[in-house]
Amino acid sequence: MSEERSRPDANDCFVCGPDNPHGLRIVYRMEGEECRASFTPGAQYVGYDEMTHGGILFSILDDVMANWLFLQGARAHTGKCEIRFRQPVPVGTGIELTGRLVKRKGRVAMMAGEARRASDDKLVADAQASFMIIDPGPLGT
Repeated sequence: MSEERSRPDANDCFVCGPDNPHGLRIVYRMEGEECRASFTPGAQYVGYDEMTHGGILFSILDDVMANWLFLQGARAHTGKCEIRFRQPVPVGTGIELTGRLVKRKGRVAMMAGEARRASDDKLVADAQASFMIIDPGPLGT
C-alpha cells in the first residue's frame, strides 16, 4: 500500500516542490519501510552525450533518503552523502528511486538510497548518507 503526504513547507524545493517552476517535482510516498518515487529526466537535465547529469542523480538520491525521514514526521539535514554511479542514464530513461533507514543512533540517521532503471531494474546509482535530525517528531529521540 502506498501513502503520499504533502510537504507544504517545502513547496519550493528544487527536487520535490510542486511550486518550483524549474524543479523536478518528484512525489515521494512510503511503501512499507521504504520511501519510493519515479522520475524520468528530460533533456533539460542532460550532462553530455545525452546522459543525465550526475548532479541530478545525486539530488534525487539525497532527496529520497531525506523524504524517508520527512514522511516519518522528522526534520533533518544531510550531514554527509556519498554516491556511486554504476550505469549511465540517458535522458528520457525512467528511474525508480528507493530510500530506507539503515540505522539510527541518537540524532544521526544513516540512510541508503538506490536509483534503478525502470525498464529492467538495473542499478544505475546508489548512495549512503548520514542525516542530522533537528526535530525527530514522532520518531522520538
